[in-house]
Amino acid sequence: MMEIQYRKLREADLDVFIQMRMEQLQEEGTTPTEDLAPPLRSYYERHMRDGTFVGWLAMDGGDIIATSGMSFVEKPPTYGCPNGRTGILSSMYTLGEHRRQGIAAALLDNVVREARAHGCGAVQVTAADMGVLLYTSYGFRKNENFMYYPL
Repeated sequence: MMEIQYRKLREADLDVFIQMRMEQLQEEGTTPTEDLAPPLRSYYERHMRDGTFVGWLAMDGGDIIATSGMSFVEKPPTYGCPNGRTGILSSMYTLGEHRRQGIAAALLDNVVREARAHGCGAVQVTAADMGVLLYTSYGFRKNENFMYYPL
């Protein structure tokens, strides 16, 4: 096994990043109902350019083996986040044969540092069952108030 390298996502990486994001969503139980690649590409291109999204990759040689992403949003201030700047963690996905090796933890550390540098006062994630242990061991706390309403 080669030494894992970590680097920021570039636009040239988007085809693989998007494919892995769709695999992640399906692995988490979402049934594909449409081609999500075009809207994902549009989102990532726009938000990478305006600085409101950053992604990090784990590379084994020239292959992307794991992904992570952080969107930067501003919400109304709260006591826990008085400036309202919040990082929304997404796209945490590691290919099956590379799991349980600390790769996701290293990626998480990189994107959390990005959120801190961006001035975020908090990071939020909607965690799949597989990610709960990673996030709680990192220091994330569960908030039982989160609900979802599809429009």
